[in-house]
Amino acid sequence: MDPVASPPTVALRDPGVVMRLSRLGSLHQCRLSFMRVLLRRLKREGWRFDRPVFHIDSRGVGHAVYTTHGPARSYSLVAFANDLPPEKRSDRVIATEWDATFTLFDGIPTDADITRLRANIPLQEAGRVTERELSVSRANRSVRLWDHVVDRLAAGQQPDPEQVQAVGYLMRTTAVYGSGKLGAADREATCDRPEFRAPFQIEMLSVYLTRAFVMDLVEHMAVQKSPDTAVRLHPDLRRRFGIGNSTGLGMAPFLINHPVLLNNWILARETALARVRGLPGATPDSVSAFHRLVARARINAGSWRTDHPAQQARIAALRADLDRLEAHLERHPLFGAAPWDALWRWGEGALSEEGQEQLLSLMIEPHGVLVDDLAAQTSADEGPGFAIDGAMPVASLRALTEDVFGWALAIDWQSPEAQARVWYTSEEKLEPRLGERAREPIEPYEQPLCPGRDAARMHADLRAEPDGPIAAFLLRHPEHRHVVRRVQIAARHPYAEIRDNTIGARVMPIDLLRAKLAFFGAVHFDPRSDRWVRINMFRDAPFPADLERAEADDWTFPALPEGAA
Repeated sequence: MDPVASPPTVALRDPGVVMRLSRLGSLHQCRLSFMRVLLRRLKREGWRFDRPVFHIDSRGVGHAVYTTHGPARSYSLVAFANDLPPEKRSDRVIATEWDATFTLFDGIPTDADITRLRANIPLQEAGRVTERELSVSRANRSVRLWDHVVDRLAAGQQPDPEQVQAVGYLMRTTAVYGSGKLGAADREATCDRPEFRAPFQIEMLSVYLTRAFVMDLVEHMAVQKSPDTAVRLHPDLRRRFGIGNSTGLGMAPFLINHPVLLNNWILARETALARVRGLPGATPDSVSAFHRLVARARINAGSWRTDHPAQQARIAALRADLDRLEAHLERHPLFGAAPWDALWRWGEGALSEEGQEQLLSLMIEPHGVLVDDLAAQTSADEGPGFAIDGAMPVASLRALTEDVFGWALAIDWQSPEAQARVWYTSEEKLEPRLGERAREPIEPYEQPLCPGRDAARMHADLRAEPDGPIAAFLLRHPEHRHVVRRVQIAARHPYAEIRDNTIGARVMPIDLLRAKLAFFGAVHFDPRSDRWVRINMFRDAPFPADLERAEADDWTFPALPEGAA
């Protein structure tokens, strides 16, 4: 039987293990991450790229169009460059000007479209867009590195590789909006297109084309500064630049608000692990590839820098884990029966959560033929799951609640520490924020982003409820509708619920951010506090002009030094 179509012979990991915040905050990019899914498709289907417009003046002001042509449709990134004064540069959501703004346009824009977009896209939230626009985004320069690269190229020299390595991007996006935001096309308008069926493919394509624009822009500015001496970036050094991103609390509730989608992401990843663990043996090619990947992962961990104490501890643990993994492989080669399962079971006992999740990514990496089809299962039609089964007996709901939320029923929710935080929506920024319950008058505005506490409240009422249909219970307790829905969803989707307290005194919102960003394919998470993080996207990936000849998938770990095995 085709191994891709075969069900795993090894059980999937227990949701009670996988869905803890500390583990979700230890996830790494893998073959199923959305950036990699995008580039594999672009390569496989032979998408073509061109730059029909690049009207940028000597001050760096103007617009450019980058178009990609697929089997059935074309899409265009329309970029607007700005000469932004330093005092106006801010990554905060309430900023009103940026170094560059973008939209991904459905098709090829006309001159009239460009005129309309020029009047709106640079305004972002204050502008208006139509269903022809699929995403809206903005970015700011990493000023010190930007100036360094322009100065060096203008002088006929290459930038300092150490500075490039330390920062890794020339611009960072502060928002990439899609799915109906600001009037752009809803996901329902595009989700049936093959290229956009996987999650966030519109946003990933926008960022991928933005990277090409940024690199063209920095070389253009070097020529404007010194046309007689300026040179282009060396191709190898050019690929070392990705696109940075600053992400904060606005993204954090996403995983809580999309339980079916979260389940499908985690389920695909866990199924991939189970498929690899279930292999009866290891081929020489997969063993050789795995050893090289471990060596490359060690280089990657060695270059990962952050000032955040919690992430520093995780990186230190990861480096030790990778050393431990390499030593284990020397003593226990991947021979014999079910070697991948044996390796995983060793890792569960020997490695930290950070190391275990890195091991998962490394184990599935050489097995694309076995696991890549799972990317098609990461999207979700969430509408049907929101219907409540009112005929379910109270006893059944009570039992399901105890199964899914048993961890929450053991918490003393009257304790100030257990519900120290409040999720609310900021009136100023219109985005989720996290406040202190005891110190701020925000409890009346609390959002339902603590399913554990709400499930415990519902369970207390269920215990006093006579058996009968849930519909009757909800007539008396309509405040529990959202929890009933969540429990019924979790009964069908085992990885739908985060099994941790999301309002406790020790909650780390960056764990939520990292989980989502790892599925994007981000690397080198750099928390700036417990509430926002910087990342790098598409670093080392081939550029659009190179994709036809380059490897589309082997770019997420640094290359081994020449001569290394």
